[in-house]
Amino acid sequence: MKIGVPKELKNNENRVGLLPGGVRQLAHDGHELLVETRAGAGIGVDDETYIRAGAKIVSDPRELFDRSEMIVKVKEPLPEEIDRLRPHHILYAYLHLAADRELTEGLMKAGASCVAYETIQDPDGTLPLLIPMSEVAGRMATQLGAVYLQNDHGGKGILLGGVPGTRRAKVTVIGCGAAGTNAIKMAVGMGAQVTAIDLSIRRLEELDALFSNRINTLFSNIENIEASVIASDLVIGAVLIPGAKAPKLVTKKMISRMGKGSVVVDIAVDQGGCIETCRPTTHENPTFEVDGIIHYCVSNIPGAVAKTSTYALTNCTLKHARLLAALGVEKGAMKDSALKAGVNIYKGKLVYRQIAQDLGFPYTPLEF
Repeated sequence: MKIGVPKELKNNENRVGLLPGGVRQLAHDGHELLVETRAGAGIGVDDETYIRAGAKIVSDPRELFDRSEMIVKVKEPLPEEIDRLRPHHILYAYLHLAADRELTEGLMKAGASCVAYETIQDPDGTLPLLIPMSEVAGRMATQLGAVYLQNDHGGKGILLGGVPGTRRAKVTVIGCGAAGTNAIKMAVGMGAQVTAIDLSIRRLEELDALFSNRINTLFSNIENIEASVIASDLVIGAVLIPGAKAPKLVTKKMISRMGKGSVVVDIAVDQGGCIETCRPTTHENPTFEVDGIIHYCVSNIPGAVAKTSTYALTNCTLKHARLLAALGVEKGAMKDSALKAGVNIYKGKLVYRQIAQDLGFPYTPLEF
């Protein structure tokens, strides 16, 4: 198969879909690799390194798409990239379609088959391609929250861990999957007073065991969320429902009652987010204020630490890339149920039920 790796176009997105090691492996498998010039520049990998790994460098992104059968990206395609997709293409990337009607319509119109990293799901329910970026985003959410609580970034001027004789910052984390747990780890490590909120009692029990008496755990309901949010200096939203929009658990009214200069970070904003006042931002303009509360809602947080993120991501994506390249979507999905769960659009038809329900689009069952 001919596999194309374009340079990412999303604002300040420095990650890349394949590392030279992945290129070498796929070339060894017998595939032809086309890499757009400077695709790896954001992580310090030059074109010559890709050439030595077995890739051909292509300077024109349109030519790369025209010559490729499978496109391996990190983030969802922008409009100019959607225009380059054709019915014969397999697109393999993060998509988060449930929160983006226009993107979904564009991909369906293109007629391509689209496999989303975030909905590839193992039989035990885990999301192996989402976990590494959730870990990065969770850790960064606390780190970023700490920075924006500083006076020089418009915050209330409180240190997460405080110092002897002063109070520690109050941090609430809503949703305790991979992202939320890593946000908690960072907040605890920095000495904050942490409250973890989740719907799963079993998960709260696990967190109690993991962190002992260093955190408070609360069952997710409107009363607990409201009380915790209002009392917090930093609120981190980390709610994820695979393939679906996140529910709005934190309301504008709750936000308005927080102390001025407090901070909210919504990790899942690319899936709609769980905080009503949040909207996607970019690394170039990452924040905005609502009722004096700083909102950090960058939709590709891990792109800011591109080297760590690319290595963590491609460690997980290469397995399914090899399967898709060897067998195609249909045979690959028949062989691997996890990969089948990742197929969101097949030959222009929306085949993921939850996305169809969220967007009100026709749903076509994926049957091979």
